[in-house]
Amino acid sequence: MAIKYIDDLQLTGKRVFIRVDFNVPLDASQRVTDDTRIREALPTIQRALKGGGHVILASHLGRPKGKDPSLSLEPAAHRLSELLGKGSEVILADDCVGDGVNKQARDLKEGQVLVLENLRFHKGEEANDETFSRELAGLADVYVNDAFGTAHRAHASTAGMVPF
Repeated sequence: MAIKYIDDLQLTGKRVFIRVDFNVPLDASQRVTDDTRIREALPTIQRALKGGGHVILASHLGRPKGKDPSLSLEPAAHRLSELLGKGSEVILADDCVGDGVNKQARDLKEGQVLVLENLRFHKGEEANDETFSRELAGLADVYVNDAFGTAHRAHASTAGMVPF
């Protein structure tokens, strides 16, 4: 299968799942101390938005043992919102799979970005669980991997969901 690039894709009206690397350092007050990884993802996110895509972002943060509120992607979503500025609305999902997240993904409007909660809150991410992979894949029409730092990992969001 030939690799396609985001510029080769018709994104209008499609839900675009972008695997980003928002594994960013946080201070004791849960503020992002280095937003380099978020900034590096901006061109891909903006390209998808300008192409008419409904953007869904997924990442991990740290190495939580189950759901750890201190490793929520909320600070990264907040910083992304600041960087995108007016004209884009960033919504943080309370999970990365499930009925509520499915509804949020289906209901996205132009200019909105849905940030899924930390993928590693689910064991299925690092285990590359097929059920978890299918649930993630079911959120979108198009998959884009913009997380170079995690591309080598055989996790659900980097490898497992691709065939679906």
